[in-house]
Amino acid sequence: MKEIVGNKIVLIGAGDVGVAYAYAVVNQGLCDHLAIIDINQAKTEANVQDLNHGMPWAPTNTRVTSGSYEKDIEDAAMVVICAGAAQKPGETRLDLVGKNMKIFHSIVDEVMKHNFGGIFLIATNPVDILSYATWRFSGLPSNQVIGSGTVLDTARYRYMLGRHFKVSPMSVHAAIIGEHGDSELPAVSAANIAGVPLSKFVEEDPALPEVLEDIFVNTRDAAYKIIEAKGSTSYGIGMGLARITRAVLQNQGVSVPVSTLLTGEYGHDDIYIGTPAVVGRHGVERVIELDLDEHEQERFDNSANTLKAIQDKFFTDGKYTG
Repeated sequence: MKEIVGNKIVLIGAGDVGVAYAYAVVNQGLCDHLAIIDINQAKTEANVQDLNHGMPWAPTNTRVTSGSYEKDIEDAAMVVICAGAAQKPGETRLDLVGKNMKIFHSIVDEVMKHNFGGIFLIATNPVDILSYATWRFSGLPSNQVIGSGTVLDTARYRYMLGRHFKVSPMSVHAAIIGEHGDSELPAVSAANIAGVPLSKFVEEDPALPEVLEDIFVNTRDAAYKIIEAKGSTSYGIGMGLARITRAVLQNQGVSVPVSTLLTGEYGHDDIYIGTPAVVGRHGVERVIELDLDEHEQERFDNSANTLKAIQDKFFTDGKYTG
């Protein structure tokens, strides 16, 4: 990995998700310089001005600019991609793959032309497929390409579990793993509520499994309801992306549920998929392989195979076939 001095972020794509991420970054003081690239130049300039006008109340004096590949990529610590076609009402994340694969091929090629050696963070859906594509297109080591994965699904799940057990979601330690999409699953066997295994609550309350299934279904389907009502999800994923960014730029070495390359974990390889992973300055330091029960492993296998079937339509032996 090229040694990067500083913590400059280049954001590519300033739609709802990109702007929510930018707002979170500025409010949390995560970088010295945030450069925003988007095809709508006038709107980008307006967003830059709007963010800068809040700077007197921000924790640090972040420099926010309208960016370009030529002047901003080479010294960037991170490139965060939120560009692409958005999910429409009734559309699954996997439905987007054809549209966004071509967009990503162009974006990643342009980034790499300008000597980028930092960390890619991918948010665009289908995020697992596009994270794999970014790894292949860029030629960078896989640890330097991170997808947002199930960071948002996990946040939704922890929030809902916290509501049920009347405890802060920060004291809920549970993860959604697998595809960021319809085949994802909750790792109930590895979860705990304020240190108490979730499985113990299940043993003590015969009605709890049905409640937990309802919580999971609401977690999995939350995006469809939000998109139908307001057109997109943005704040939750913006904050999730900011959390991953903080883990990278502050070299925290914390476990975050992201999309990363499997190399034998869970019995799968050559695929990006959501799993807890240790994240620091050099990206993904290692995958945390949860000890799944038999039913969870079957569901994870199904999720991985679903992604692999889509991935294989665009890549053969790691080569892009378009």
